[in-house]
Amino acid sequence: MAIRLEPLVVRHTHRLPLPSPTASAGKGGAADVVARQFDAALLSVGFKLSAELLERLSGLPGSAVVDIAVRTLDTVREMTGDHVRHNVYFVDFPANVPDTFDFWMRCVAGALADDDARDRTIAQLSTGVLNLLTLPSYGRYRHTYAEMLAAHDELIAAAGDRLTVLHAGGTPEDEVTALYLALAGSGTPLGEDGLRDLELLAGHCADGPRPAAIPVRENRAVVNRARLMAGAGLLVDTVTDVLRLACALSGGDATLREPTRFVTVPRADRRALLAALDGVVAAAPAKLADVSVHREAFKRLGERLHPHEYPRWPYAAEVFAVARGERKAPSFGSRVEELLGADDVAGAARLLESAPGVLLRSVDRLLRSARTPAEGDAIVAAVARVAPQVSGRVVLSVREHLHNRARDGGPRRVFVNRLGRAWVTEDTRAPVPTAARERLIAAFDAEIRRRLPAPGHLLVDPAVLDVALPLSGRATASGLGVLPRGSVSRVDGELLRFFVYWRQTEHRTDYDLSALLLDSDYSTRSWLSYTKLSGAEGEHSGDITEAPDGASEFINLRLGSVRASFVVPQVNVFAGEGFEEVAESFFGFMLRDGEQRGRPFEPRTVRMKSELRGPGRVALPLAFLRGPDGRWRAKWLHLYLKGNPAANRVEGNRVSVATLLRGIVEREQLTIRYLTGLLADAATTVTAYDGGSVPDGPVTYVGLERPEGLHPDSRVVTPENLRDLIPA
Repeated sequence: MAIRLEPLVVRHTHRLPLPSPTASAGKGGAADVVARQFDAALLSVGFKLSAELLERLSGLPGSAVVDIAVRTLDTVREMTGDHVRHNVYFVDFPANVPDTFDFWMRCVAGALADDDARDRTIAQLSTGVLNLLTLPSYGRYRHTYAEMLAAHDELIAAAGDRLTVLHAGGTPEDEVTALYLALAGSGTPLGEDGLRDLELLAGHCADGPRPAAIPVRENRAVVNRARLMAGAGLLVDTVTDVLRLACALSGGDATLREPTRFVTVPRADRRALLAALDGVVAAAPAKLADVSVHREAFKRLGERLHPHEYPRWPYAAEVFAVARGERKAPSFGSRVEELLGADDVAGAARLLESAPGVLLRSVDRLLRSARTPAEGDAIVAAVARVAPQVSGRVVLSVREHLHNRARDGGPRRVFVNRLGRAWVTEDTRAPVPTAARERLIAAFDAEIRRRLPAPGHLLVDPAVLDVALPLSGRATASGLGVLPRGSVSRVDGELLRFFVYWRQTEHRTDYDLSALLLDSDYSTRSWLSYTKLSGAEGEHSGDITEAPDGASEFINLRLGSVRASFVVPQVNVFAGEGFEEVAESFFGFMLRDGEQRGRPFEPRTVRMKSELRGPGRVALPLAFLRGPDGRWRAKWLHLYLKGNPAANRVEGNRVSVATLLRGIVEREQLTIRYLTGLLADAATTVTAYDGGSVPDGPVTYVGLERPEGLHPDSRVVTPENLRDLIPA
């Protein structure tokens, strides 16, 4: 079973689980040859084995290395997007991409020469409106994948090609257990893919070690489901924990964002859920107040659990009595609102001290509601008192919010929900008093500094400093080379190429890859899309309008020719299934030197590949910004716009995209630079890593890629486990 979970370990950690060496293995024999062949095969997709991993593989039986190589190559090909065939409409793209109008006229001419299409084409032309989708040569590949490959030269290797190193891990069982403990005990929420992976791991590890704490409630629901199925005890301390578990058991949404249709619950599970509710309320009757937040969900759950059949758990029955309105349990929020309605801001702050996390999340409103400096001082003092009781990610989130409030005052606010859906509205808030804001920021900095462990020798890769802190896993899509929303990373290369791949589930689905080019004032300069196939900046690979077997589109940009200040790639759903409905969809970008040729898709040049799984009909994975020095940088967005039900095009959403981009670009995120600055205060030595040799002793390393040769007792933080930097 642990072997089947091996791909999760490789994806999440870039470590390769290895069996223990056996007596039949011998260095310098067949295993050594196979290991080197494995390393060479990995290079073709931009991966390689570390020196230690190559040595350890050489000490295994040759057959074992072959099995590991086959499994790992499948995994890394999927990580880069090389597990599918990426064809293009124009066979020799990016060469010889025609003018859009000329191309359309050629399609019309072909239809007029086609006996089956001639009459309907003439009929459409007579009305003055022509549907391109009715033209036989439009939107469908006109050549095979093999014919496309034959039209392209082999890729010329370049020093700038991506090279992701795989490191040696422990046994499969040890690596799977360690990954389970890391995900289950994460101090920040996981994304949807992370939750699915945790569910698989929890089912395997239910009877094994468990994390010291599971602070994120959604993670706890996933773990509890696995523990319930394994007959282990549940980890619950609120009635909402039990509700989340019930949703997970019904295959619903444990985050409680979407309503769950509860299924018939087996009697053993009913007893477990009711016993858990009874224990929570018996220990703390005040927690009945939480029921009203999810009243309807509890009412529907009660219809499935039949609490009246189990008189031995009377406190569980009270939960459903509150949900039905038969028993009063004023919610905490209603008591706070009552005090604020009476202009008792100080009283509301005192009450909120019993819910420290809620107090911190409410601090902006409280400070704006304060009528006197004394009330403001009381709020600041209350927040400072409870800050040590609040999770690190909440402290950091509020600290980031207050920092940006000093820069507010513009006409717009940008909102991004948990699913990545983004929208913009006017900002009508009163300012937060400067003195109170600065005192709270100083208090939060001191609190975070207190919680950070002493790093010893701190070794930092400067390339990681502008990566945003991963305060939520939902702000990062799953994939390769993906960074949290708001991160900034360098773009080194002459040719920038975007790609999108999708495969429809049932209905004809047409995704359109586009790139919007904006000036420094966010006005539109130009774009590339199926309606503008070529320009001075680059080329579009051609429109594909259905994907029963999968389809790809590309945009090639010559960065030296781009005169815009921003380049915003986007994926528009023109027709058919959305991003959450298709069988598969992902976006990414490649970087190449000017003289590199190769196929339209070359895995060695892929710098980022992320899954497209979000609400809305327009995806905005990231944007590219030209800095004052003329160099390009990527700003990670991971956003989705609602868009239209159909026919979304770059021309129709350019204003909303520009408005949203301005809000994101002008907001300042807390980054790794902030946390490493606090870590440096307690470090014995601080060194910037320049890619050369590493210190002999243990270090705390923070960077984009783990260097080889680190001491085994080193603490290593890379994008795969950035969440470990967030203090508990």
